[in-house]
Amino acid sequence: MKVVDAIARILKIEGAEFLSAYPTTPLIEATAKAEIRPVLCRQERVGVGIADGYARVTNGKKLAAFCMQYGPGAENAFPGVATAYSDSTPMLLLPLGHQRDRAQVFPLFSSARTFASVTKGVETITVGSQVADVMRRAISLMRMGRPGPTMVEIPADVVNEEVPDALIAAYRPVKVTAAGANVREVEAAARVLREARRPVIHAGQGVLYSEASDDLIELAELLQAPVMATLEGKSAFPEDHPLALGTGGPAVTGQTLHYLREADVVFGIGCSFTRHGMATTIPAGKTIIHATNDERDLNKSYVADYPLLGDARLVLRQFIEAIKSQGGRPAGRESVRAELEGVRAAWLAEWAPTLGSAEVPMTPYRVIAEFMRTVDPREAIVTHDSGSPRDQLLPFYRSVSPRGYLGWGKSHALGTGLGLIIGAKLRNCCVLWPRLFSK
Repeated sequence: MKVVDAIARILKIEGAEFLSAYPTTPLIEATAKAEIRPVLCRQERVGVGIADGYARVTNGKKLAAFCMQYGPGAENAFPGVATAYSDSTPMLLLPLGHQRDRAQVFPLFSSARTFASVTKGVETITVGSQVADVMRRAISLMRMGRPGPTMVEIPADVVNEEVPDALIAAYRPVKVTAAGANVREVEAAARVLREARRPVIHAGQGVLYSEASDDLIELAELLQAPVMATLEGKSAFPEDHPLALGTGGPAVTGQTLHYLREADVVFGIGCSFTRHGMATTIPAGKTIIHATNDERDLNKSYVADYPLLGDARLVLRQFIEAIKSQGGRPAGRESVRAELEGVRAAWLAEWAPTLGSAEVPMTPYRVIAEFMRTVDPREAIVTHDSGSPRDQLLPFYRSVSPRGYLGWGKSHALGTGLGLIIGAKLRNCCVLWPRLFSK
């Protein structure tokens, strides 16, 4: 088979349900023949966003991919890839490349060179027989540890090279593995967390990717500890829960600020603790427990008193078991829920006149309030766009189920929300596509 058909076959083996695409690239027809639904966008950055949103709502369990032509197609995709990279979204990018005999000639655009700074890895297929190995490496790197976008560049003169059928028939889906943290280090950190006077749990999107929301709820209830979520981690903890502080981002809830100021121990789980305009600053003087699956995050912006390297769900289970073995729920935590409810109610009372304002022209906060009265968060997936809409929505909208909200923003191009929400919707639609082939 040809290289382009081999790539389509590998995507099918890896479970791809659709391919976000922008013409012209022969991969579109090849994937359609492989019974993978091609979804054509009208601009490359939106096409990247479609794959991005799909990857988020499936927590990377389904392969998300975008393909585009060389030159201007790849150039236009850059802002979307930068967003996916900054938010650690697992997705595969498949640009055509210029022919090998001219790929390095000025001023031709090279995806392999240009996208190296916004992907976990870029590799070019230089010989047709490499295709299985290159694709396997890209998909494995995309999913292992901290997820993120990877890229396979396909030179235009390679797409029609022949690949032995047996080479692709032998291809097997990439298996993903994860590890927990050092047991003794967890036990020491768990003891500090259990004995804390006013602990706060700081949950990032690693909780979502490891599908550990139930484990997070269990730990919070065991400790009776309030939980805040990062911008990207919003929806990891149900915001209608009595222990929910809401989201910490460029705009924060009053209760988040209150409890961070008062906290003596902050337990970051599945987060990066990056100092950034889209992240809430952790006040000085806190004991910090930091559990992440990326060693680059540890001691990056804050000194970690108890650094832990491991998958969020596995680490949460370790903490639950360690705290139970140390005596279970700490004494003196009976009043936490009532106190938090009082702080939350006082903050909402301050904002009530703005959220219910009848002034003309209408305030955006009134729009947000009406939106929340109209939309059932159990039935919707909501995202924001850049700037004011994000800051107005983030503190007030309460997400109640994992991935019921798609928060993004460390690299925040206007218009990103459009592609994300199309990708989220496609998760529900693409399962119908195989039925067309059975008629």
